[in-house]
This record gives sequence, C-alpha cells and structure tokens, in this order.
Amino acid sequence: MRYIEMMAPGGPEVLTVATGPVPPPGPGEVLIRVAAAGVNRPDVLQRMGSYPPPPGASPVLGLEVSGMIAALGDDVDEWRVDDEVCALVPGGGYAEYCVTPAAHCLPIPNGVSLDEAGGLPETFFTVWTNVFDRGRLRDGESFLVHGGTSGIGTTAIQLAHAFGARVFATAGSAEKCAVCIELGADRAIDYRQEDFQAVIRDATQGRGVDVILDMVGGPYIEKNLRSLAVEGRLVQIAFLQGSKAPLDLAHLMMRRQTITGSTLRPRSAADKAAIAAALREEVWPLFGKGRVKVVLDRTFLLEEAAAAHRLMESSQHIGKILLTIDP
Repeated sequence: MRYIEMMAPGGPEVLTVATGPVPPPGPGEVLIRVAAAGVNRPDVLQRMGSYPPPPGASPVLGLEVSGMIAALGDDVDEWRVDDEVCALVPGGGYAEYCVTPAAHCLPIPNGVSLDEAGGLPETFFTVWTNVFDRGRLRDGESFLVHGGTSGIGTTAIQLAHAFGARVFATAGSAEKCAVCIELGADRAIDYRQEDFQAVIRDATQGRGVDVILDMVGGPYIEKNLRSLAVEGRLVQIAFLQGSKAPLDLAHLMMRRQTITGSTLRPRSAADKAAIAAALREEVWPLFGKGRVKVVLDRTFLLEEAAAAHRLMESSQHIGKILLTIDP
C-alpha cells in the first residue's frame, strides 16, 4: 500500500509518499480500505516531533478515516467486509489501508458522503467527551468556544446549539464570524477587533458563561476564568499560546469554578468505544434531521499531504481538511 512517511521531525516537506505492507487486523480489529483521512492539529504536532504516538500505535500520521472494511480480525461480529464506516484510529490514517478497533467504528451518517465522513471522528469524539462529558453542558446553559471555525469549533458550535445551549464563539475575521453565526452561534466575537472577556460580560449581564472550550491557553486562561459563571467549567484541550499562566485561585474558589481537560489519543480503547456508542445514540441521528453537518474546507490527494499541512498551519481554513485516496 501507499502511505505518507515522515522522514524526520520537521516542516511539511518531510512528508513523502512511501510503500509498505498492508497491516493485518488483530483480534477485535478491522482493516479499513481508506477513502479519506482527516488532517488535524495533532498530526502537525507529531510531524514536528512534539506529539509521539502512544506505545503500539502506528508511527504513520492520521487519527481518523472513512472507507470500506476490507478484512475482519477475530471476534468481530458487528461489522462485515464492504461495510462503509468512519473510524477513530490510533495512528496510520494517512495510508491506503488502516487498522483500528472495531468498537471505534461508526456507520456513515445519513446525508454524509463517504469522503466527508473522514472528517467526523476526531472532532466529534473530542467535542462530545470534553463539552458534554467533562464540561457537563446542558440544555439552557451558555457556552463559549475559541477557534470557532476550526474543525473542533465548527463541531462544538453545532452540537451545543443542537442540545439547547446559548452559544458564543471567537474567530479571527468578519467572514469567519459569519460562518459561526450560520452554524448556530448566537454571538460571534472577532478576537482581532474585540475583547472576548468584555463581550461575554456585557452579553451575559456580568453572569458569565457556564462552559468554555479552549485550545489557546496562555493569556486566555485567566480571561476564561473571568468569563465563567459561578459553577462554570473551563475545559482545556490544547494550548497554542502556551500551557502555563498565572491564576487567581481566590477568584476560582469564590465562584466555585472547575478547570478540567483531556487528550483523546492516550485514552483507553474502552473509553473510546464508550464515546463511539454515545455518539451513535445521541449525535448520529442529528445528521439525518439536518441539525448537524460536516463543514469541509478543502480536500487534497494523499500525495499532497504536505500542502494540506501548510493550509492547517496557516489557520486560513474553515472546518475540516481531508486527504482523499484515489480508488
């Protein structure tokens, strides 16, 4: 099979096409003939040498795919060869074939093409477990997501809106703010022109929001806490501007706030299977009702992986970036 090899840590130019054997599925696993693979920030970090794969995972980049099941490992009963699926994978997605636990696969939702589904698992798993499990966002609460037009952001806006929250989002241009509103945000904040802390204070009459999903970190951390309501929850899933910041713990204690966060890739297979089951029950029906959709910016061929990474690093994209594989 063809796959994308990372010759050494570095810039996008280290990504090249290579050939190697098709990996066999082990017990409880399936082999997927890949149609499309999502490109995500963790892929960029891995390429740069700062996000190594967990023990036993493929060193090949790629954390989500869509395609057709090509082979079944022992003890796989739910799926059949030629079933169309999308799947969270521990690595190896930038390839013509990829292995993953069968329990991490999901059917293609109604109204979503096979290629588009390659951009679903990583963001939907991440948003569900962080916003609704760890953040405990509920109907009638308020929610702020930073980076509203990223893959995570577009997913978070849609799901929070669909489950009855009042949604705020930050983005870096008027065009991106308009997309956030179209997806269901009640108020989009152009962080280049506005102070999100001041906007949240005014929009909530000083109350603050119940949940914040943040990928920025650094100087945003203290401002996030100042933007949270009493009993508010800050969920940290990345730190593009740094993982450290001074905190006023007295403010946190007085307002009974919670700071939490997680990374998806190192979690157990059982944890990921539970998230997949929740998505299938709670979220997948929303696609058929037209309440959630894939927001796709651009697709590249597998051999154009370096160009896809350059677009990801530019932050000019809106929604997902995909690699597609010619049949």
